[in-house]
This record gives sequence, structure tokens and C-alpha cells, in this order.
Amino acid sequence: MRPGNPLRGTSSVPGDKSLSHRAVLMGAMADGVSHVRGWLAAGDTEATLASVQALGVFVERHDEHTLTVHGGTMRQPTAPLNFVNAGTGIRLAAGVLAGQPFPSVLDGSEQLRRRPMRRIIEPLRLMGADIEAVNDRAPLTIRPSKLRGVRYELPMASAQVKSAILLAGLYAEGVTEIVEPGPARDHTERMLVSMGADIQTEGNVIRVTANGQLRPMDMTVPGDISSAAFLIVAACLVPDSDITLTNVNLNPTRTGILDVLQAMGARLEIHETGLEAGEPVGTIRAQTSALRGVEVGGDVVVRMIDEFPVFMVAALHAEGETLVRDAKELRVKETDRIAVMAGELRKMGAVVEEREDGFRVVGPQRLHSAEVQGHDDHRIAMSMTVAGLVAQGETIVHEIRCAGDSFPGFPQTMMQLGANVAEGGAS
Repeated sequence: MRPGNPLRGTSSVPGDKSLSHRAVLMGAMADGVSHVRGWLAAGDTEATLASVQALGVFVERHDEHTLTVHGGTMRQPTAPLNFVNAGTGIRLAAGVLAGQPFPSVLDGSEQLRRRPMRRIIEPLRLMGADIEAVNDRAPLTIRPSKLRGVRYELPMASAQVKSAILLAGLYAEGVTEIVEPGPARDHTERMLVSMGADIQTEGNVIRVTANGQLRPMDMTVPGDISSAAFLIVAACLVPDSDITLTNVNLNPTRTGILDVLQAMGARLEIHETGLEAGEPVGTIRAQTSALRGVEVGGDVVVRMIDEFPVFMVAALHAEGETLVRDAKELRVKETDRIAVMAGELRKMGAVVEEREDGFRVVGPQRLHSAEVQGHDDHRIAMSMTVAGLVAQGETIVHEIRCAGDSFPGFPQTMMQLGANVAEGGAS
């Protein structure tokens, strides 16, 4: 990519990845036929779908993004379930499968095998789950057991851990109670409530009681705010840009990136237009902005945890100091996103001070062209593409295909909005 062209026009982004994982998993649990439109057909979600099908669930695929899930039919898989790189898929599925009357093995790529699983293994074992893992990593071997409700205080705000416990709680005897230390994504609660689950939320305490089968769902998956973030930041940074994104999920547990960008002076217009499966949906207009540095920490970190790679790019172009703290979770994502982003941006001349739980930059900084790597991490690859749009000269991002894990067609969407991007080669 090269700088120079403004981003202009109206676009949409692929379906929300978090909701797409949940739609097929919970559709498999439901008693009946669920209809899902706008489903994200991407690397991570395809892995979850394949695993659900390996559990004997019949899924009709009417087109790439439209599914009919015939629920209530799970049976013992004939081989280990392969979640490839899908951390959300394997962790949520562990909660579901802990309550099944058959054994299963959950596995994935070498990248997934490096990701921590103790955070779900510990609470599920407290509920009576029979889970075996080597060094608290995948593969996970789950055997049938009788689950019981427990009270569990989450050591960190994590939607994946919370969801694994909630889903197991649907098969447990008694009440399962989760105490959150801070806000985390609430997609699981919203979807389960829409399906008739007995879930009560009081402040930071969530209670679930098994009450029989879930009702099937009929939903259209809204656009993913995490995917929208790359286009929004690019529009804020590239001169003379003005874009509008439609049908984007505006769930307040996910919009931390919008709040922080607005605090930096970003010119954003956000309009809520309706609800979909309990999720607020709307449009976002982003225009070229003069950004200023901010301090980010506390509860907002969880609400923008997936957007920090592209936020680092925004921070480099903001006037003054930007300081991020309380974001240690970034070190155990698909990659150590603090170290990897800092390392790749340094190739472009950036000065980034890494900290154990975040980073510090002082801007604005002028980036130059370089050849950089995506590290088989979709958010790294797309963030480096945005950096290339505001760097001097031609930037080449290798391994851009991994963007398809969450944003299929990302380069093409950039081109449609006017970015000077070309895709090619074997990288």
C-alpha cells in the first residue's frame, strides 16, 4: 500500500465474530431449528462450525452467510475437534461439552495450543467437570460427569471464561453464580436470554439455572465493531477521508475503541438504528481528525481489548503522550500483541516503549515504508496495513491472508473505499 488516496464512501463490515461463534454453538444446543443470517464466514468461525458439525449437528448452508442449524442432536465425535486458531470457539465449546453424556477431545493449531486454558479448566473442574490437559493447554480431553452449580469469582474480566461457565451452568444442578471484577462482553447472556434461558444479572453478579431446552433463534448477525475499527482508524488518519459504516454492532461492552477515539478528538458520528437479538445496531461515520494523546486503563481496556493493535497505530499519529496500562491480556492473544506490534512498527521508524501491561508512545511520529509481517495474527496484519496507508513510500505486509480469520475481503474493502492497496504475491 501507498499513502495519498483519501478513504470515502459507505461500506459494511463482516458479521460479528463473537456472535457468529455463539450462534452455531447455541443453535446446536437449542431444541429446534435456528435461522442465522449475516453469519461471518471466516477462518475462526468456520473452525467452530466444522466442530459443531463433527458433533453430529446438521447445518444447512444456504449461501456463505446464511445457515439453518438443526439443534438438539449432539453426539460423540469420531475424532478430536479441530478449532484451528479459534480461542473463542474452543473455550466456549469446553463449557458446552463439559455437560454432555459423551467424551470429547478439543484441539487446534500450534498457535492455539500455546494459549492459556487454565482460566476455563479451573472453574469447570470446580463444577465437577472431568477435564484433562497437559500443562493447562490444548488438547483438552473432556469426559462425562455430573455438573453442579457453584459461585465463582472471575480473577479477570473475560467474556470467554464467563461464557464457558454460563454454558456449563445450563447443564448443572442448582444455581451457577459468576462474580465479575469488571465489565466484559455480554453477548452470551443476551443471546441465551433471547433463547429462554433463566439468567439473572444484578450488578456484577450473573446467575444461571438450568430450565430445560433452549428455544431456537432467528437472527441477523450485525457487523463486527472490531473489524470496523480498522476502517475507522484509517479514516481518522488518512487526509480528506470521510466514510460511513452501516449495520455495526454497538453493544456497549464492545465500544471502548469508539469512546477512546472520541476522547482523542476523533470526528465520529454514531447513530443507533435498532436491535438484533438483543444487540444494539447502528451506523458510524468517521472523518479525518486531529488526534491527541490519552491515557487508557481500567474497565475500558476490556471493552477494546481486540482493538489495541490498530489503536497503537492511531496513538503514533496523535499529538502528545499516549499511555496504555492494565492490558497484560494482550500478551496472551494469538501473539504477544504488545511485543509484535512494537517490533513491526519499529521497522517503520516508530518509537514505542513497551511495558509489562501496555505501552507508551509520544506523537505524532512519521513512519516510513518497510516490509512487515502479519505473524499469522489477523489483527496484526490489518493494523500494519493501516500503518502503511500513512507511511512515506510503499509498505508491504506479508501474511495478509490471515486477515480472513475475522475480516474476509479486507484488502478489497479498503480498495473500494479508495485506498491505494494492491494484493498479490504468495505471502
